[in-house]
Formats: sequence, structure tokens, C-alpha cells
Amino acid sequence: MPIEKDEFSALYPCDFYTPEELFEPDQMYTVYEIARLLQGLEPDAEIDEGTEEILLDWAIPWVMTNAEDLVVAEPRTDDEPGYYGVERDGDLSSNADDADE
Repeated sequence: MPIEKDEFSALYPCDFYTPEELFEPDQMYTVYEIARLLQGLEPDAEIDEGTEEILLDWAIPWVMTNAEDLVVAEPRTDDEPGYYGVERDGDLSSNADDADE
């Protein structure tokens, strides 16, 4: 049920970090680490599973919204998630253009 804005003591802008603000340019992050960073936590911060699920609800759309500024790497092993980082000049593999066709 919607709530009247007047019922809240304060309203704030809905502002998210850009990839350049969030990531170190030479690092790659899992979506779990991105979720923590978006909340101002360290990437390896210990959080409970329920909180992590809520944070992922913010992180996944953020990744999708910022996809043009990101690079992605496949997991190194089958039990590892993918990794995301801010795109820098020269980051893309030479065969990346072939994957788009």
C-alpha cells in the first residue's frame, strides 16, 4: 500500500555510485562484493545471509544499469561467481568484438 510522503520525517535523493567511484580501476569484484560496496561496506565484510539477499536486490540492477561502463570476466572455476570491474582503455580482449556478432 503506498504511503503519503508527509509521513516521513525526511526524503533524500536516490543517488548511486558510478562504477568509477565504486571500484578500484585495477580490481574485479563479484556481485556479492559490489552489493557490500554499494552500502559503504568493505568487499569482504561479514554479513548475514538475509542481509546479503537484500543487498543483492540493489546490486544486480546497478550492474545492469552500468553495464556500458563495466567489463566482466568469467569465473576461474565452476564454483566461483563472475567478476565485474570498471572498463579501462585496453581492458577488452581482442576476441570480445567477435562475441557480439
